[in-house]
Amino acid sequence: MQLTPTDRTRHRRLPKRGSFDRDLIYGIIDEALHCNVGFAIDGRPWVVPTIHARAGDDLYLHGAAANHMLRTLAGDIETCVTITLVDGLVLARSAFHHSMNYRSVMIFGRAERVEEPREKRAALEALVEHVVPGRTRDAREPNDTELRTTLVLRLPIVEASAKVRTGGPVDDEEDLALPIWAGVLPITTTFGTASGEPEVTAPVPDYVAHYARP
Repeated sequence: MQLTPTDRTRHRRLPKRGSFDRDLIYGIIDEALHCNVGFAIDGRPWVVPTIHARAGDDLYLHGAAANHMLRTLAGDIETCVTITLVDGLVLARSAFHHSMNYRSVMIFGRAERVEEPREKRAALEALVEHVVPGRTRDAREPNDTELRTTLVLRLPIVEASAKVRTGGPVDDEEDLALPIWAGVLPITTTFGTASGEPEVTAPVPDYVAHYARP
């Protein structure tokens, strides 16, 4: 269940934090609510935040058919998708050794336009389910007009790697006796109480009332 390292995904800085474990990579992708998509046109760099979804070994992106990023990527342009989850602030005794605990993923490749109707519908369903698991049981499916005006891309997760930092600060031995607090401030994502639209009469679904990321 290991992805094959490449020159672009091999970890040169702190390689012990790196991983090619497919389950770890997929878990980070699935937990994150958004990603950043990087590409270049005529030497000009672009990095665009967007939502994503994974289905099997593929990452799906979507947007309006006129979307600049998607139309560019559909033209056989190399892309790099990054995802980061920040788990804690690491406060060391010295300013130099302050850090963060995190889980991150980088994916390289070329995205492909999804044309087949069933795959396109399945990808859009996966995108809704990625954000709110269970929602597609209730929400109206996209109609033909909505499908025509939506562009969906598939990016195979072949060239990818993860990098993870855990644990406390790594202070220099000579700083350990300093009378300065050091440790980790954990970060958690919480969600508030759902606020329904005034005209809604249906009860709040359980997947909303008890919403949590995977």
